[in-house]
This record gives sequence, structure tokens and C-alpha cells, in this order.
Amino acid sequence: QVQLVESGGGLVQAGGSLRLSCAASGRTFSSYGMGWFRQAPGSERKFVATITWSGSSTRYADSVKGRFTISRDNASNTVYLQMNLLKPEDTAVYYCAAAPAYYSGSASIPHYDYWGQGTQVTVSS
Repeated sequence: QVQLVESGGGLVQAGGSLRLSCAASGRTFSSYGMGWFRQAPGSERKFVATITWSGSSTRYADSVKGRFTISRDNASNTVYLQMNLLKPEDTAVYYCAAAPAYYSGSASIPHYDYWGQGTQVTVSS
């Protein structure tokens, strides 16, 4: 089992920045690929960013490329999502998730076994 707890969400004006954190506990964090997903009201959950278990490779949705950065610190069992130049369309509940190593780097929701409870990000115009 892996437990994930997100933090860092909030209300920010368009053009601003937020950094989300996801603290993991349980089984060996460094063996899992980690991802961030988001879900806006009335919409399905969508891929945002992912990072491999080693941190050597990252992948982003086109909508956030160049504005968001995913990173991880295996020593502290934490994954981050730095979000810059936020837009109102970034408003959503953001979830972190863990995938086994063989799915590391995947953007596919079914490949992720463990999910956090989510943190709300609201971007005002």
C-alpha cells in the first residue's frame, strides 16, 4: 500500500504560481512512477504530468507544457508540481498518483494504483 497526501492548492490570480506537494508513505516510494492528474467540474480526470521512478524522465500534457514542472525527492518521499503562468482553465482538483515501475512514465489513468484525495486549485481571471 502507498498512501498519498496532496497539499499546496488554493486560490490564485491568473498569471500567478502555486506549488503542489504530494507526500507518500507506505511501500518504497522510489520504486514508483508518479503522476499528477486533474479533474474540473463536470469533466473527466485528465493527465497533467508524470515522472519516472528515478526522476530521469518527465512527460507533460500539451496544455501545461512550458508552464508546469514535475519533480520528486526520493529522500523525503515527495513529488512536486510547480505551476507557473496559471490560467483560469487550470482550475480543477489536482490528484497525485503512483504507478508501479513497469508503468513508470505512463499518462494512462488505469496504470496508476494509488491516488491521493486531491487538492483544489482555483485560478481567477
